[in-house]
Amino acid sequence: MSPLERVTDRVFRQGNPELRSTPTPLLTLEEFFDGNDAVGSIGCNLESEPDPQKFYALLSDIRCRPDVSDVRLQITGVDHPGEDWPYSDTIWIMTSATPDIVATWFPEALAPNETWEGWLKGEYEPCPVQAGHRVVAAWYD
Repeated sequence: MSPLERVTDRVFRQGNPELRSTPTPLLTLEEFFDGNDAVGSIGCNLESEPDPQKFYALLSDIRCRPDVSDVRLQITGVDHPGEDWPYSDTIWIMTSATPDIVATWFPEALAPNETWEGWLKGEYEPCPVQAGHRVVAAWYD
């Protein structure tokens, strides 16, 4: 199975992620980045047009912080399933840090447009949050 087939199967595991009746997929770093060379699959509106592996390196470092228990990527859409890599506009970080602190973990070239605490309205795939941690979003417009 190719990386594109694997990630497409994972994203569509519970149905079409673009339908409100389907829980929003929350992929691990490995699920999203393994084999991903699709510029624009994350941070698509950044001027620097970063390679996905730059995000993977940064998010792996963030996940290793002692105040972080997990990092997940929300799948926002899939333009052409099986042909295009799914894309994400939101990174969810399970952490004891505040959104303002989380924003400082990103270099300017990879900085999100906004950070906030808490899930948005809607249904998400199950994602455990460690006691004492909160969910912080890093969102890219």
